[in-house]
Amino acid sequence: MNDIEQLQSDLKKSQARIIELEANMNASLEYQNTERKQAIDKLNYLSSHDALTGLVNRSVFELRAERLIASVTKDNRQHAFCYLDLDQFKVVNDTCGHPAGDELLRQLGAVLQNVVRHRDTLARLGGDEFGILMEHCSIEAAHRVATAIQTAIQDYHFSWEGRSFRVGASMGLVAITNKTANLTELLKDADAACYMAKDKGRNRIHVHHRDDTVLSERQGEMQWVNRLHHALTENRFCLYAQAIAPLHNSQESHYELLIRMVDEQGDIIPPGAFLPAAERYNLIGALDRWVVEHAFVTLAAHPAFLEQINFISINLSGQSLTDDVFMDFIIQQCHDHVVDGGKICFEITETAAISNLSRAHGFISRLKEYGCRFALDDFGSGLSSFGYLKNLPVDFLKIDGMFVKDMVNDPIDHAMVKSINEIGQVMGMQTIAEFVENDEIKGMLREIGVNYAQGYAIHKPEPLNDILGRTSSPIN
Repeated sequence: MNDIEQLQSDLKKSQARIIELEANMNASLEYQNTERKQAIDKLNYLSSHDALTGLVNRSVFELRAERLIASVTKDNRQHAFCYLDLDQFKVVNDTCGHPAGDELLRQLGAVLQNVVRHRDTLARLGGDEFGILMEHCSIEAAHRVATAIQTAIQDYHFSWEGRSFRVGASMGLVAITNKTANLTELLKDADAACYMAKDKGRNRIHVHHRDDTVLSERQGEMQWVNRLHHALTENRFCLYAQAIAPLHNSQESHYELLIRMVDEQGDIIPPGAFLPAAERYNLIGALDRWVVEHAFVTLAAHPAFLEQINFISINLSGQSLTDDVFMDFIIQQCHDHVVDGGKICFEITETAAISNLSRAHGFISRLKEYGCRFALDDFGSGLSSFGYLKNLPVDFLKIDGMFVKDMVNDPIDHAMVKSINEIGQVMGMQTIAEFVENDEIKGMLREIGVNYAQGYAIHKPEPLNDILGRTSSPIN
C-alpha cells in the first residue's frame, strides 16, 4: 500500500472514530437528559404525593380546597369535604409496632381510592387522617359517598403476623358553599364534626351544621387548646387553695390546691373554662404535672407552712392515674424536694377509679410506700360505689357535693350522705363533705359524724401565695 492509500485508510478510520464518538456522546447526553427528567419527575411526584400511601399530600389538598372555596363564590356551585380519622389505628400501632401501622395505612389508602369518585381528591392529611374533596357534590350525595367509604372500611380486615384487626373511621362532613369563609374555617368545622362523630360512639358520620350548638361548644373547646399550649409554654398558671375544716374539736389544718390560668392580660381564668378542653384533648396530664411540680417546689420553700398543715390535697386526672411515667415523676418530686409524703394527699375521682380499678390500686399502693395519702373524690356519683371500695386503700372519702348541697331539704340526699359516712367510718376511712354552703348544712354534717367540711361556708378559694404570706416565711 502506497503512502496516499495509507493516508486515505487512516482518514476513513478517523472519520469512523469521530462518528462513533459523536454517537456515544449523543447517547450519553440523551441518557443524562433521561436521568435528569426522571429525577425531576420523581421530585415533582414526591412534592405532591404522600410517600407512604401514594395519595396526594396535604399541600396539594390545601391548594385544591382553596380553589374550590374560591370557585363557589363565582359559580355558586356546592362541593363537600369529608375529614376521616381512623378509630383503632393506635391499637394496631401499640400491639404490632409502627411497621404494621404503616402497612395498614398503605392498604387503607388503596381501599379508599377504590371507593371515591374519579374526580374527587383523596389525600392523606397526616398520621391516620384522610381528607376527601368532593367536587360538584351536594351534602346529601357526599353523605352517600361517605357511607360507602364507611362500609368499605368496615368490610376490610387487616392481618399482621397472624393477628387480625378490624378498624373503623369517624368522619366529619362539611358542605363547601359561598358561606365557607376560608380553608382554616373549613378544616376547623370538619375537625369539630369528626370529634362529634367520636363523641357519639365512633365509627360514624357527623354532618356539620352551623346552628349545631353542641358543635359550637366543641369549637370553643378547640380554641382553648391553643390557649392552653401557649399558657403551658409561658408558665401562665397559678395555684389557689381552699381550706378543708375539721368538724369536731380539732385544730388540724388542711387545704386543697386548685389550678387557675392567667390570660395574656393577667386576668385569672377559672378552671371550668379550660379544664373540659384539657380533658377532651389530652392536655390534662400536662396540667397535673404542672400542679404537682409547683406544689412540691412551693411546699419545700415554705417549711413553716408545711409544718403547720396536716396535709395538702392535689387532684389527679384519670389520665395521670394510668400513667406509670407520671407515677415515677411524683416519686422523683418527693426525692428532689425532700417533702414528707405524709403531707400530700392525692385526690382521684370515683369515676376514674372505677374505670381503671387495677391500675388505680397499683398507683395508690406504690405511692403509699412514700407516705402519700389518697382521697376518693365525688364519692357516690358512680352509684356502684360500695362494692369496689374495699379494694381501694384510700384514706378519705369525699362525699359528692350533689348530695350535700340539698341535704337540708331533701331526705334522700340526707340519707345518702349518712350512709356514705357510715360505710367510710366502718372501713376506717375519714369523710369529707364538699359544697358546704351554709351553717345549717355544716351543723347537719357534724350531727351525722362527717369528719371534715369543704365549701364556701368554710373558706372561699384564694391564691396560695396569700395563705403562705399569712402563715409562714419562705426560705431565703
